[in-house]
Amino acid sequence: MLNLAPLMIEKVGIIVIVAFLLSKMRSFRQMVQKEHNKNEKIMLILLFGAFGSISNFTGIEISPQTFSQTGWVTEIDPESALANTRVMGVVIGALLGGPMVGLGAGLIAGLHRYTLGGFTAFACSISTILAGLVAGYISKKRKQKGKKITSGVAVGIGMILEAVQMLIILLTAKPFEDALNLIQIIAIPMVVINGFGTLLFMFIIEAIMRDEVRVRANQTNMAFRIADLTLPFFRQGLNTHSCKKISEIILKLTDADAVAITDEQKVLAHVGAASDHHVPLADLTTGLTKQAIESERISVARSKAGIYCSHKPCPLEAAIVIPLKVKKRIAGTLKMYFTNPEKLNNVQQQLAEGLANLFSTQLELAEAEQQAKLLKDAEIKALQAQIHPHFLFNSINTISALCRTDVDKARKLLLELSSFFRGNLQGARQMLIPLEKELKNVKAYISLEQTRFPNKYTITFDIEPHLEKVYIPPFTLQPLVENAIHYGFPESSSKGDINIKIYTQDKHLQIAVYDNGKGIPKERMEDLGKRVVKSAKGNGTAIFNISERLKGIYSGQAGFTIKSEVGTGTTIKISIPLHHKGVFQQVV
Repeated sequence: MLNLAPLMIEKVGIIVIVAFLLSKMRSFRQMVQKEHNKNEKIMLILLFGAFGSISNFTGIEISPQTFSQTGWVTEIDPESALANTRVMGVVIGALLGGPMVGLGAGLIAGLHRYTLGGFTAFACSISTILAGLVAGYISKKRKQKGKKITSGVAVGIGMILEAVQMLIILLTAKPFEDALNLIQIIAIPMVVINGFGTLLFMFIIEAIMRDEVRVRANQTNMAFRIADLTLPFFRQGLNTHSCKKISEIILKLTDADAVAITDEQKVLAHVGAASDHHVPLADLTTGLTKQAIESERISVARSKAGIYCSHKPCPLEAAIVIPLKVKKRIAGTLKMYFTNPEKLNNVQQQLAEGLANLFSTQLELAEAEQQAKLLKDAEIKALQAQIHPHFLFNSINTISALCRTDVDKARKLLLELSSFFRGNLQGARQMLIPLEKELKNVKAYISLEQTRFPNKYTITFDIEPHLEKVYIPPFTLQPLVENAIHYGFPESSSKGDINIKIYTQDKHLQIAVYDNGKGIPKERMEDLGKRVVKSAKGNGTAIFNISERLKGIYSGQAGFTIKSEVGTGTTIKISIPLHHKGVFQQVV
């Protein structure tokens, strides 16, 4: 018994060495790592059936008197038996592939063992098939319950099924005395050594699994890093500049030799190898790209001929082309090229697919962001348009009254009104206008209003020098002055004062309108600037419009505050950043 153990370890070593060499093959690693389809199960049956057959060929022949080791066992004497690691390979295959693989591998190894002969041939063949079925069934049940096949579980199953084989030999092999004598010699070495071999084999498989987890984690981290670096450029949409920057980032962080991005018709960017003939804004030159766009599926080529490049000296010999989709519509493609087909492995392909999915999402988000911006621009224009009638009707009424009493004055005011609305129309087409234009409009408005209410109030300007060229939203100041006039001094007998102060502070343009009018009640202050409020003299939108436009244009970086005390007056302040991103402002 003890003399058999070293020989059994040697046989286990052969199988483990073969398994280790196979673990370096990509096809074997892929079969081990994932769920198996019908073809892959057939491959597993053949592979682990072959392990069982190798065990038969390299087994140790046990005769009634002694045991011997030959180079290659092809036939066994009728009175002899065979000690080997056959069950180990079948059990591992069954644990990986389930009952179908276990049965198939068991049939191959078991029938082969039967053909070798010996008085345990039938018992060994039956026990091998049974071991495959039982191990496959256990694997299936554990997977259904979400449990993994650990090394400990595999070793336990392997040793138990090896022990079952001993029992079957004892029950079916004839003569019984020979069977009992055989079991006394081989039982413990075969059960223990096969368990040890199963443990080593499972260590190899678990190492493959860990490598896969590590590779996937690295892929995920790399994909998210690339996505993070490319996001600012995707927000610009697919154009030659943004796509070039994106391609450069991908080329730097992956093993690709060239990276390209296209829309549906043209190359938008190509960096890396073959840049001499794959040039931006050129028509699509590779049949592989056209194939990916037309089929809306990933296209992979592992040869120069498969790329279909019309430029014969092209150094690119492998490529993966992945469609970029926006709302299920093909917007373009991401292409990764390789000068050596071996570099286009499963890792690179999965990374490319992951990047394409992330990029498609980024394009959708960029499109949604652009649509939201356009909608916000439209809302701002609509809010501007709401302010215009508010002033127009009052001005027309004033001029109409003057036409009967002072024609020259009416003509002058009509020119003021014309000047005001000329600037107003220009402002409606622009998001920002120079401060000097806004002040010109305000002064035109004041001229009209003071004609309506002479000697009712005085207006003073306190403007810091050299701010005329600073850009502000149109119709920011006039509605504030209008509110101060109409709501600050509605029926006051005393003369009111309105002061307009414009200055810079903390890199912001500060606009303040002070009045010493009647003030605003606290209950009304809560709604001002936050929503449209009811107004007896207007539509109640002026303050709200200004607040909303400031939010939309400056992305929350502008300030708008109202302070008021009943019987004392009101102060409204606007704070605008002088150097807001995307808005050119200049102080001369």
